[in-house]
Amino acid sequence: MTSPRRQPARRRTTVLGRRAVLATVPVAVAALLGAAGPAGAGTTGAAGAGDPYFPLSGNGGYHVRHYDLTLRYQSDGRLDGTAVLTARATQPLTRFDLDLKGLTVGGVKVDRTAAGVKRSGQEVVVTPRHALRAGQDFKVTVTYHGTPKPVTDPDGSADGWIPTDDGAFVANEPQGAMTWFPANAHPKDKSSYDFTITVPKGRTAVANGNLLGQRTVKGETTFRWRESRPMAAYLATATIGDFKVTQYTTRDGIRVYDAVDPREAKAATPVLKQLPSVLEWESKLFGPYPFTSAGSIVDHAKVGYALETQTRPLYDSAPDILTLVHESAHQWFGDSVSLTSWKDIWLNEGFATYAEWLYSEQHGGASAQKTFDELYARPAGNELWAYPPGDPGSGENIFGTPVYDRGAMALHQLRKAVGDREFFAILRAWAAEHRDGHGTTAQFVRLAEKKSGKPLDSLFHTWLFTKGKPNKA
Repeated sequence: MTSPRRQPARRRTTVLGRRAVLATVPVAVAALLGAAGPAGAGTTGAAGAGDPYFPLSGNGGYHVRHYDLTLRYQSDGRLDGTAVLTARATQPLTRFDLDLKGLTVGGVKVDRTAAGVKRSGQEVVVTPRHALRAGQDFKVTVTYHGTPKPVTDPDGSADGWIPTDDGAFVANEPQGAMTWFPANAHPKDKSSYDFTITVPKGRTAVANGNLLGQRTVKGETTFRWRESRPMAAYLATATIGDFKVTQYTTRDGIRVYDAVDPREAKAATPVLKQLPSVLEWESKLFGPYPFTSAGSIVDHAKVGYALETQTRPLYDSAPDILTLVHESAHQWFGDSVSLTSWKDIWLNEGFATYAEWLYSEQHGGASAQKTFDELYARPAGNELWAYPPGDPGSGENIFGTPVYDRGAMALHQLRKAVGDREFFAILRAWAAEHRDGHGTTAQFVRLAEKKSGKPLDSLFHTWLFTKGKPNKA
């Protein structure tokens, strides 16, 4: 996500196809989620994934391998949905939860059999007729409807399904996915996705991955999208609007789909044309681009931020080049390599911010050292030093200046300590070894020490965990 402080303006598948999609999802995630079950309960899935910043986000006891979302949006804002979740139990289950806020549930089935349903805040509590065994694969089908509304995050910003004058700007970080589909909505749980989205004729529905097809019948157009790589729920989108669409394939074979609100086209088009060169440049630094598709969604939403929705970043207005660089870098750091806990958000935002510094340095702008020095010159009372980026303290702080800028400063200090050759080798190894998976700060520190052969605990402690302004030395 581009910080508001930086950017004021911030299908169903065949059986064969489904198997191919599911095969791409790492099974290691089951270990992450199995630990979230409540002690002593045994057969009751936890109402949260155990994240201290967002205790009710995600759920315990199962891993969703695939979402098949069928949505119908009407001009009055109503949304009708059917979600089919293909999941695996990570513990014995007599009950489990889904995250869904504000929408009415019509019914829930577990393996084609009606299940018991209760609502408790953002939790949909599901009791299957037959208990599930640990390791058992099962399907959950949820029908639901209503007029989605965004959630307000601890920092006061809105995310989720945000209505616009021609549809919806759908940006979910950190907890907005539950405003438009039932989910295990924590970054620990990554899944493949199919989207079938029907909208009034003349509107365009843009989701993640590759466009499989579109068809207009009786005044409505249906768009079918598929993201086959594992994706956290907050990175999914189903943005709807009056968009000018451009499609092409880069010389590296990446399929690009740009959707731009006509009101933003004049300013956005020159920047979006640079996306292939930006991805090529980032691939040289970070390793091969981790997905088969790319692009941008430029809306006229004015919500105050941009978001790294997987394969196709989402902008609330025309981005500048550094914002494009930032959100593109997230495809490696944040999307392909995801968080296990929101307190490690610097692994996303610090990395994407440092990509901006590198782009500037290599394209005629300020050097990374100059940017570092200008930031370090800020007095001890400046917001930059308000809290350590390695543990911002609460959900209210995860998109603050320390996470972005001081997180980038930590990477710059690492670069100075190990040299350019080892530094970029570390970044490439991080992206490669954790591709389609997860990473923690501790794992990154161990990797940096292994690759460089140097003890780095002190450096990372100083720049990630020390309160106040650290000593430069």
